[in-house]
Amino acid sequence: MEEKKDQTATPPVSDDVEKNKGMAILAYFIFFLPLLTDSKDSPFVKFHVKQSIMIVLLIVASFFVNIIPILGQLAFMVASVAAMVFWIIGIMNAVNGKMTELPVIGKYADQILKF
Repeated sequence: MEEKKDQTATPPVSDDVEKNKGMAILAYFIFFLPLLTDSKDSPFVKFHVKQSIMIVLLIVASFFVNIIPILGQLAFMVASVAAMVFWIIGIMNAVNGKMTELPVIGKYADQILKF
């Protein structure tokens, strides 16, 4: 009987990912800084910058919703926790060399941000 190979194995890491992993991680702390370096043309870095900007947009939107009494404040708390979870997921994806979209908000990054 033949053994099945693990199909969930990650593909080999490219030179771009290994070279720019630090900038991709930095994008989650200071989202615009990688765009000011030589890494600005890296698809890996651009992906993580866009994901980071989506987290920032979520936080900004939650501040505006916070103005609404009770419901807005509840939504602000939920959005704050979600932003923290997305931030951790994004950093972990960058550390692991993955270009996985963030849940819920990640799919809008390419639609909204055109660079």
